[in-house]
Amino acid sequence: MKRFEGNPILKPDGKHDWESRTVSNAAAILLDKQIHLLYRAMGNDNISRIGYAVTTDGYNIDERAPDPAFSPIMEAENAGCEDPRLTVLGDSLIMTYVAYGQYAYHKVYQVALTSIPITNFLARQWIWGERRLCMPGIRNKDAIVFPKKINDEYIMFLRFDPDICIARSNDLNLWYKLEFVMGPRLDSWDSFKVGATGLPIELNEGWLFIYHGVNYSNVYCLGVALLDKERPEQVIYRGKEPILTPEKDYERLGKVQNVVFSCGNVLIDDKVLVYYGGADSVLCVATYDLAELLPKK
Repeated sequence: MKRFEGNPILKPDGKHDWESRTVSNAAAILLDKQIHLLYRAMGNDNISRIGYAVTTDGYNIDERAPDPAFSPIMEAENAGCEDPRLTVLGDSLIMTYVAYGQYAYHKVYQVALTSIPITNFLARQWIWGERRLCMPGIRNKDAIVFPKKINDEYIMFLRFDPDICIARSNDLNLWYKLEFVMGPRLDSWDSFKVGATGLPIELNEGWLFIYHGVNYSNVYCLGVALLDKERPEQVIYRGKEPILTPEKDYERLGKVQNVVFSCGNVLIDDKVLVYYGGADSVLCVATYDLAELLPKK
C-alpha cells in the first residue's frame, strides 16, 4: 500500500458554506479517461451534501465544482445525504447513498437510490432521476450495486448492523432474497461491525471486495475479501489483517478520530486506487498493486 504523498487531496473549503467544515467519503468512477469523485461534504448547518471533483492522474484534483452536485430534498433525507457509491449500468450511473432523516426524537438512516444519464453527468448537468428508499423504514446503510447482473438479477450489498448482507432485484426498486454475507470476527480488527466500501472488482478469481471494519475502540480500518463470481454471498477468502489503518494525523485527528472509510475505488493498469475519508474530515487516496490484494497461493 502506498499513500499519496500529497494527501489529503481534498480539504474543506471556507469559500463555500456547504463544504466549509468537512469533506470525505467519495464515490469514484472512471469515465472518459478521468476519475470522477462525488464526495460527502458538510457545512455550518451540519447537513451533508454531495460535491463533485475530477482528477486525470488519480491524485491531483483538476476541477472542483463550487456548488453541490446533490442536495437533500426528501423528508427522509432532511438531515443530509451521505456516503455516495456509483455504478455504471448501461447509459446511466446508479447512485446509492445514505438518507438521514431528522424526526422529533431521533435520526433514521436508510439506503436510497437514484440515477443520472452518463451524458448529463459528464456535462455537469445534475439532472437526477427519481429518488427512492430501497427498504423504507428499515435502518441500513453502506449500499453498493454490483456493476453487472448475476443470474439475471441486480445485486446489492448493504449493512444491517453489524453485518454485510446481500439483496437482489429485478428492477432496482423492489429488493428481496436478503442473505448474510459476512459479519464481525471476535478478537479482531473488525470485531464490532463491517460494511461495504466501493464497487467490487471483477477478476478471473472472483470479486475482489474491499470492506471496512470497526473494532470496539471505534477504530475504522479497511480490509479485503474475495467473493465467488457467480454466488457473491460466498466468501472464498478474507484477509486476517487490515490493508489500511489510521496512522497519519489526517486519519487519526478530525471530526471522528481514527477513521479510514472508503466509498470508492478504481482499477487502472493493475493498480487499485482507493479513495477514503480521513477522520471524517478530509479526502485521501492510497494505491495498491492488484497482486498485493489477492490471496497468496
